[in-house]
Amino acid sequence: MRWTIALFLALTPAAFAEDEAHLTAFTEGRYEEAAILAQENTTPDHLAFAARSLLAEAMSAADFVPPPILIDEAEILARTALETNPKHIEGRLQLAIALSLKARPLSTREAMRTGYGEDAKALVEDVLADDPDNPFAHGFLAVWHLEVRRRGGAIGASVLGASVKKGRRHYQSAIAASPGDASIHWQYARALAALNARKYRDEIETSLQAALDCHTDSTLEDVMRRRAELLQFAIENENRSVVQRLATEML
Repeated sequence: MRWTIALFLALTPAAFAEDEAHLTAFTEGRYEEAAILAQENTTPDHLAFAARSLLAEAMSAADFVPPPILIDEAEILARTALETNPKHIEGRLQLAIALSLKARPLSTREAMRTGYGEDAKALVEDVLADDPDNPFAHGFLAVWHLEVRRRGGAIGASVLGASVKKGRRHYQSAIAASPGDASIHWQYARALAALNARKYRDEIETSLQAALDCHTDSTLEDVMRRRAELLQFAIENENRSVVQRLATEML
């Protein structure tokens, strides 16, 4: 069983008004180039952006298997950003994503032993303490709750304080803050389908359609949209077990 988790990568061009080359590279899907360009400046903003770029490259893998080397490099960059500014919001978010991806190939027992999932949750909850309306923090936690419920069952979820109700609440907060972000709708729908494609079918289809209705203006958003289309097709044409297996494998 895999622990999949959300990747929310909103562009924040205002923070980089003076040097847009890495933003352009990111938007066009040239993620490794974007990371190299961003690291020409060693501010926490640029280091976190470089981490984000490598994670986008990892998450865009056609086979849904993120290369570990990219995840490790992104983790180092995010931690370096946090060494300079421990409260850096983007640094904390990208570190949380990297830790979650490191937990993905592990068994449930191994994942719990490493603490990656709980550390990621703590980082994102810390972000919300500083920025209560951050849509990507809410989106991350929406998926976190659903994934813990799926992998840990009712007992495991209870131990970790996870529930579908809490996940749904975080999703609603995320889309209230950023309704036009395809990744938020897509990741929630995917996680819900992996949990129980039959029980939550109506809710899954609503979120998938919301993702498909979003305007996309970057390569990454296009990837998210195509994956939403693939899952929607599976829901309409395959049985529950096929849909849940696909949703579990996808990113």
